Amino acid sequence: MLFKQSKPIDRLYQEVADYDLVIVPDSPLADALNRRLERPHFGPFAITPRRLATRRRETAEDRTAFLEVVDETELSWKEIAYTVGNVLQCWEYEGTANGIFEHEAFDTPATRTVVDIVDSLQTSSRLLTDYEIDVSSDESIAVVGERQLTNLERSILPAEYDSIGRLTEAPFDMPPFRMFESAAAIVDAVLDTVTRENAADVAVVLDAGSEYSPLVESALETADIPYYGGPGFMDERDHRAFVQLLRCTTAGSDTRIRSVKSLLSCLGVTVPVEHDEKCLSDVDDSAVDWLQEFTSRASEVTFAEAVNAYEDRTERTLEAFRDELEKLNLLEESISSKAIDQLAFYLETYDVPIDRDNEGALLADAKSASFVDRPVVFYLGLDERWTHDSPNRPWVDRGEEYERNIESFQSLLQSGVEQYYLVQDSAGGSPVTPCLYFEDLLETEFERFSDLESIRHVRPGRTTGNGFEKEPVPADVEPESVETISQSSLNAYANSPRDYLFGRLVETPDKHYFAEGNLFHDFAEFVVNHPEAVDDDRLEEVVEVMIEETRAFHRNVDIETRRTRYRIGLETICAYLDEHAPSETAFLTPSSGWGRNFFAEYFDRAVDSRVTERWFEDEGLGLNGKIDLVQSPTRLVDFKSGSRNSASQVTKHASIEPPSDEPNFQALLYLTYWRHQRPDERLAFTFVHFLETIDDVVTGDASLEDCLTTVTYHPTAFDEFAQSRPVFDALCEDAANDCTKTFSKTSYDTYLTAFDSHEIPRTRDADEMAASPFGEALLERMIDDVGDYKYVKNGCMQAYRHLCGYRTDGFFVEDLDNFERFVDEQLEELNRYRRGEDRFPVDGRAGEPNYRYVNNRDMLLTDSRSARDDTQTDPVTSATAQKTEGSR
Repeated sequence: MLFKQSKPIDRLYQEVADYDLVIVPDSPLADALNRRLERPHFGPFAITPRRLATRRRETAEDRTAFLEVVDETELSWKEIAYTVGNVLQCWEYEGTANGIFEHEAFDTPATRTVVDIVDSLQTSSRLLTDYEIDVSSDESIAVVGERQLTNLERSILPAEYDSIGRLTEAPFDMPPFRMFESAAAIVDAVLDTVTRENAADVAVVLDAGSEYSPLVESALETADIPYYGGPGFMDERDHRAFVQLLRCTTAGSDTRIRSVKSLLSCLGVTVPVEHDEKCLSDVDDSAVDWLQEFTSRASEVTFAEAVNAYEDRTERTLEAFRDELEKLNLLEESISSKAIDQLAFYLETYDVPIDRDNEGALLADAKSASFVDRPVVFYLGLDERWTHDSPNRPWVDRGEEYERNIESFQSLLQSGVEQYYLVQDSAGGSPVTPCLYFEDLLETEFERFSDLESIRHVRPGRTTGNGFEKEPVPADVEPESVETISQSSLNAYANSPRDYLFGRLVETPDKHYFAEGNLFHDFAEFVVNHPEAVDDDRLEEVVEVMIEETRAFHRNVDIETRRTRYRIGLETICAYLDEHAPSETAFLTPSSGWGRNFFAEYFDRAVDSRVTERWFEDEGLGLNGKIDLVQSPTRLVDFKSGSRNSASQVTKHASIEPPSDEPNFQALLYLTYWRHQRPDERLAFTFVHFLETIDDVVTGDASLEDCLTTVTYHPTAFDEFAQSRPVFDALCEDAANDCTKTFSKTSYDTYLTAFDSHEIPRTRDADEMAASPFGEALLERMIDDVGDYKYVKNGCMQAYRHLCGYRTDGFFVEDLDNFERFVDEQLEELNRYRRGEDRFPVDGRAGEPNYRYVNNRDMLLTDSRSARDDTQTDPVTSATAQKTEGSR
């Protein structure tokens, strides 16, 4: 099949100009021909079959039939919509309302009821069925695009008429695809051409359900350019907001502020971002008072009263919405989940007609139109979403339906004098698939638009492959440098520098786990300062206080679960501090009083311990942070509400080389800082995961040790540590069986000979150590000294695992030295980005970000598009705008 050339509208008019009546398949084509009529004409000239039969503009008869059946039957609304759709569709293909009964699966009582009602209505299908063109006169009749008429539409044709084709046998010389980087860039290209003055000469064809539709509409409105054919009934801001208001009345306690932000905006109020995750019913903010009051009494309110309340609150009217509620017999109904669901179903299923001014640029739906009568036509997207879904019904010949659609597609793409095909070659990192009709129309193989004749466009000011052109900072502005970084910021920066950036720029909502975590930490600090003040009664009071402080984040049904969770967490904190009370605090300076403590204020007691909430900021190291608890001069403690990680997981996630895809440098950062306070001492960092054993507490099998993870810092290099006598003794006494059996039969001096000529590798992998020169040397020494036995070889492998265990469970001098250098490098790189010398990249140290830990996912544009040699910076030729001025 070739892409056939469509007859220009002026040529088509010349072919039908002498006929008295011209039947066409769609209204835009009829209107275009009628506008070109050059002679007086009595009655219709070019007209669609339905308009000819009804003598009125075509209306959505499926909606009319639905409303009638709803009014006359007790059938469910979904069943009515389904059945009405089948009846009218079958009528279109079979030519009669009763034709559906020829298909046994659809011959149901509901279908017969609907047919009886619909067949009696003066719908366009009924009028079309009864209509016959008067052949008694000598009128000449032409039919344009007969193949695109349905069987019902063909039924009105007389025995004699002339058929005029819309396509010729000549191939269509299709313009090149113009490829852009994004949907927004495509819309920008359109806006570079369309003005208020030439808007009437421009049409934009797009898939109405795509992202292009709201982007184009918003852009035209912002530019104050008139347009029509776009937004529907539910695109009206107040209509959407009113449905959302109704939904709020039955959503229950789980309605979050974030889900009603657009409604609140329509009500003329703004709620701080910090409340986004909180439940509407529990937010203490005057901005939501009206909405809280309305939803609390909604069970006593009718739809009419709800409309009145919304109109009074916004001082805007909802007359069109009120009319639809009246047609649905809902206006005087009380608000209920069932009624709201029915209303929402109706609005999602049917296009409610709206009055609009037909002025300005024309927005046409690619799946509804086969012709637009404008000199300049932009086609946006042209992807697989432009392909029609043929009805999967027994009365539909899918092959014939496909041929009808592809002919319509060919005609549509040739509308206008100038056509511009604006597309994306890739989106979201994946190729964009062109509309499937191109497979039959183009005699070439392709998978994406760049495989076809195309021109790549970039926005002015873009540089090839390097993002937006940068504006230099004025010389007299001194960039502000980051001198220290916290563990959380370093984690975010290592995962994705750009996510780190947006985390600094964008205000984020409060989260329940932040609120709960802060309360748990404040409680732990309070207990350290006042252990005698916390008994069972006080603990119960703390639980209730936490419930009240976090209630806004939780549904009512979850409160009891949270209460149990809080009590177990508090009890675990108390148990840990009872067994591991802080000691030897004299070496610390007095507390800086960093931050506030909720429970200190609640119980009116001071928290001034030297050992809790120790804030530090060391510009020499480039580090800052807050230590939850200094348990002793050599042990730091951090309280965690999350799931427990093992020591090996902690060191793995803190790895610099190779980088982890779950970066977490907390233990490493704090130990690096603390070794400068306690040099040459063995240090420990303990995580207390106080919620880890919730399930075990319920079953009575909880152990405090299961909540603890400790990472150790050894104030020596790993190779020196591995050669120490304590490590050898551990291999003889504390390692696995074959290891202790092997090494207990050798000497410490023999063990050391393996280190004489080979350095022990700094690896966490036992197999890698075994394959190293050191591993081979150690095995050789053991075989020579103990014997060539299987248990000796296995014992050495167990020794490698034991030695690697020290690396996986702790840090050594070189680890902290490397980390200090790493922090310097990261701060230098970060400040280089802040000075504008380069863009903050999306990818982190491990490559693509781990999106589980990304906080601003919607702000990270990850498509990588490189410009080609045929790049053009102007989105369309400058002559286009000039040609559209006054052209017709």
